[in-house]
Amino acid sequence: MQIKIINRSSHDLPYYETIASAGMDLRANISESVTLKPLERAIIKTGLFIELPVGYEAQIRPRSGLAAKKGITVLNAPGTIDADYRGEIGVILVNLSNDNFTIENGERVAQMVIAKHERAEWVAVTELSETSRGQGGFGSTGVK
Repeated sequence: MQIKIINRSSHDLPYYETIASAGMDLRANISESVTLKPLERAIIKTGLFIELPVGYEAQIRPRSGLAAKKGITVLNAPGTIDADYRGEIGVILVNLSNDNFTIENGERVAQMVIAKHERAEWVAVTELSETSRGQGGFGSTGVK
């Protein structure tokens, strides 16, 4: 599939690292470094603008290495870029560690996955079909 993109960053277009990669890394496009203190969040701009076909979204997800090693994650993971959005892609990063974390220009801060989605049509009813789970939620199926 082809997607229109405008790159106003000083970096290459996002690309898949391997043939089986689902996501492409997004890089910070910032004029000066940004330091996130513990529990602080910031929107990190990418310099990228995209035009997705209707029926698709771009999901912005954390990079596993940053999350596991540094405690840096995408706050609204996954973030969604809708097909009708034409603004710059920004990534909401949060520092969940106990240490300051500095983001430099060009640093890979998140990954983007292009995904197809469906639109739902609600059907109002007065009751739902029965299942063995019923209303059990939040841990009702156990941990082992």
